[in-house]
Amino acid sequence: MEAEVSTQRSVVHLDLDAFFVSVEVLMNSGLHGKPVIIGGGERGVVAACSYEARKFGVHSAMPMRLALRLCPQALVIGGDYEDYSKYSRKVTDVIASKVPLYEKASIDEFYPVGIK
Repeated sequence: MEAEVSTQRSVVHLDLDAFFVSVEVLMNSGLHGKPVIIGGGERGVVAACSYEARKFGVHSAMPMRLALRLCPQALVIGGDYEDYSKYSRKVTDVIASKVPLYEKASIDEFYPVGIK
């Protein structure tokens, strides 16, 4: 008699919070523990921010002008898509090595599917 194999699957949503900031900190440890905002100029928006900046009310998609009013001491970094892509591929490689199936929704968002 063969054992019954379960084919139930679980799907997990992984959204790498503050991913761009984390990459910047990996490349420059002097940013660790500081309020960091990734984004464009005064007319741009916040793409990501550190937890230290969030304490002042800064969040993603916020107009940069408002973010800097809330947290004038923030370090603003324009960001580097190439670096973020490189680290995203590293995360993708880890996920791919651990689950049989996944979907990459964006540079920092994944839907791994695992068999229970």
